[in-house]
Amino acid sequence: MRLVIRIGGSVIASPPNAEMIRRYAEILERLRGLGHQFIVVVGGGSLAREFIKLAREAGLGDDEQDEIAISISKIYAQILAIKLMGLKAKRVPTSVDEATKIFEADGFALMGGLKPRMTTDTVAAMVASSIEAGLIVKATDQDGIYTKDPRKYPDATKIDELSFDELAGMLEEDTHRVGIHQILDPEAVRILEERRIETVVVNGFKPENIISAVNGEKIGTRIR
Repeated sequence: MRLVIRIGGSVIASPPNAEMIRRYAEILERLRGLGHQFIVVVGGGSLAREFIKLAREAGLGDDEQDEIAISISKIYAQILAIKLMGLKAKRVPTSVDEATKIFEADGFALMGGLKPRMTTDTVAAMVASSIEAGLIVKATDQDGIYTKDPRKYPDATKIDELSFDELAGMLEEDTHRVGIHQILDPEAVRILEERRIETVVVNGFKPENIISAVNGEKIGTRIR
C-alpha cells in the first residue's frame, strides 16, 4: 500500500525525544519489510513554536516565522532519515515534486514543512494526493478525535469514525495562522475531503499504532 505517515511534533519533538525517533525508525523498517511504500512528514512541535516566538520577538514577520518553524521540522526529518539510511540518505525534499520523485525511486521519503502559510498537515495531504496514497496515518498526542478538546473538557468523548464533512464542522480554527496547533489543520481537511483520502488519527506515543491503522484495525479515529 502507498501510505503517508504524519508524525506530529507533539510526539517526537515536544521535548525532543531520541527514544521515540528510534522506535519510529523501527516501525518504518517493519512497514518496508511488509512491502508498504510511504512518505513520512514530520512536524516541529514545541521547539518550532519556541523558535517562532524567538523570531517574532526579534521582529520577523509571519512568513519569516514560518520559515524558521519549517527548518526545525526538516531537522527532525533528517535525523529520522539518517537513522533509517545512514549518511547515504538523500537530502530532505523541499517540494512535493521532489518528494514524489524520491518516493518513486526508493519507495519512501522523509520530509518536514515546505513553505510559509502551509502546515505539515497540508504537506501530508498534498503528497498523499501526489502519490495517490490509499491512507494517511497521523500520529498525534491524543488517542484520536474527540467531541471537544479533552485537555480542556473532562466530558469529551472520542469519536471512532466520522466523515470529512463532519470533521470540517468541528475545527476550532478554520484558517491558517503561524504556529497553529489542532488535531488537523483546516487546509489539510479541505484537501482530504476533496480527494477523499482515508485518514486515521492515532496515539503517536505508541508507534505500533501505525501498523494497527495500516492493517485496518479499530484504533484511533478513522475519517472517510
